[in-house]
Amino acid sequence: MALHPLARDLAVLSRSAYPLIYIVTQEEDRALRLVEAAARAVRKDYLRWSVSEGFQGAGPSDAVAAMDAVGQHEGAALIALLDFDPYLTDPAVVRRLRDRLPELVQRRQSVVVVAPVLNLPPGLEKEAAVLDLPLPRQEELGAELEKVARSEKITVDPEVAERAVRSALGLSLNEAARVFRKVMVLRKGLTGEDLNLVVEEKKGVLRKTDVLEFHELGEGLSEVGGLSDLKRWLNARTRAFGDDARRYGLPPPKGLLLLGVQGCGKSLSAKAVAELWKFPLLRLDVGALFSSKAAPEAALREAIKISESLAPVVLWVDEIEKGFIQVEGDEAGSRVFGSFITWLAEKQAEVFVVATANDVSNLPPELMRRGRFDEVFFVDLPNPHERQSILEIHLKKRGRDPSRFAAVLPDLAKRAEHFSGAELEQVVISALYRAFSETRELSEEDLDLSLKQTVPLYRTYEEKIKWLRDWARTRARPATQDSSVLDLFGV
Repeated sequence: MALHPLARDLAVLSRSAYPLIYIVTQEEDRALRLVEAAARAVRKDYLRWSVSEGFQGAGPSDAVAAMDAVGQHEGAALIALLDFDPYLTDPAVVRRLRDRLPELVQRRQSVVVVAPVLNLPPGLEKEAAVLDLPLPRQEELGAELEKVARSEKITVDPEVAERAVRSALGLSLNEAARVFRKVMVLRKGLTGEDLNLVVEEKKGVLRKTDVLEFHELGEGLSEVGGLSDLKRWLNARTRAFGDDARRYGLPPPKGLLLLGVQGCGKSLSAKAVAELWKFPLLRLDVGALFSSKAAPEAALREAIKISESLAPVVLWVDEIEKGFIQVEGDEAGSRVFGSFITWLAEKQAEVFVVATANDVSNLPPELMRRGRFDEVFFVDLPNPHERQSILEIHLKKRGRDPSRFAAVLPDLAKRAEHFSGAELEQVVISALYRAFSETRELSEEDLDLSLKQTVPLYRTYEEKIKWLRDWARTRARPATQDSSVLDLFGV
């Protein structure tokens, strides 16, 4: 059986005489199995130390004494230290470990710290190789599903098992096992009808991360009025994920930055991308990175790890500028921002990032550099053609036939100059409220009155919106075709 990639990396580091290895993971049991597998692969002893048991039930449980005990083991070995990260703040422990490093190299031994967070003191940063244990792959989850099914004495159809495993991507091995077991216990089996339960349980698990939300697929691009150039760009990349595109010489698409006026469909577009490509949709709350129970850098690493395990996936970062306003002058925030933009530029996994921003004055300039995103689009207030399309979409969504209002919609759209998509939706909703309160069907007069009574946000923020347009003219690509071109051809 082929070695897991992390076990293979451990084996290479061990053969290369790396004395200190640090594995960052929440999955301690899984990490230890991989350390043991690596030890077998390189024909070395495997030792494990914890504060509660010492060295596998014997030897010192004191951290300083444990370092002395490491020096007494004669054979080549991989030595796993559990929950050792708090001790790395103790100067005596750090000094003792540094003293042992040359001996470890001579004896072909490697100390492997297994911990949920990276906590290396400056004195050890240059000495350690750091590995992240990725979340389990489909084959690992499939084996875990088989194990749970055997223990519950349940037979699962292979096709259902494959779909259940795909639904569980993004969970740790233990989390997936608990989800599988809970569904099997509740439903006395696992069928195609039970897969929604797996997804619901997964949502609950992801909520514990604080910074990631799992969104159901919903409205597609047909529910987004206008934005023709953005839609064309997205449709051209529908087949750009997968082996065929790689063989053709294409890299995986990185993502989009959508800038512009609020209420004009940026967030809706982010959701529609996932629906168009039938990818899972995750929302990253950048602000929550700094208020998470975990350290911001650890929270970001976990979010990235989950996103990459779900690939291909759409990662939606809403109002990204708000999350990074606090970065300037904040050392921790600067490190998180630096890690994020480095990942944007270097990521290989098929994680398509859709970031939205309303206030570009608060946007770090590093985010705009080519290589972070494939394209930067500016989403402006809708033109007359788009306004009519948006009104039709919202009438249809609420069970009304837009053709009944064909005589007035062009005029309404023309008069609704400076209205955002959200404000046009509210025009339809307000008109429906009026008709409903009078126990009758919606009329053209209701729409007309609702339009007259709605004051667009543009009236308040006219100068700011004009400045935003000027700023975007040389920095971003318009998300929609110039309406004057449409008028010229009578579209």
